[in-house]
Amino acid sequence: MSITAAIVLFAVIWFMVLFIKLAMHRDFQADTGAVERGTHASAPVNFNPKRTALIVSGVTVVLWVILAGTIMSGVVSVRDLDWLNQLTILPSGGKDG
Repeated sequence: MSITAAIVLFAVIWFMVLFIKLAMHRDFQADTGAVERGTHASAPVNFNPKRTALIVSGVTVVLWVILAGTIMSGVVSVRDLDWLNQLTILPSGGKDG
């Protein structure tokens, strides 16, 4: 796995976990009856972006280590995901074959 692939994998996991976290355990202004002027009723009451980012980053690191370790160990390969047998595997020995 290249550095770029590792960073992309981390970013994808981070945003997936963020969107899941944002949908969980929210108290909305409409639920509490304290809708402030100039805000939407579905705005969160006590949103702490720093705490949310720390939680999301911690969960992401754990998931990234598991996924990157699995990919780098070779337990799962591209051949395992080729269910229709359409991928062409080049012979090893360089780009020219």
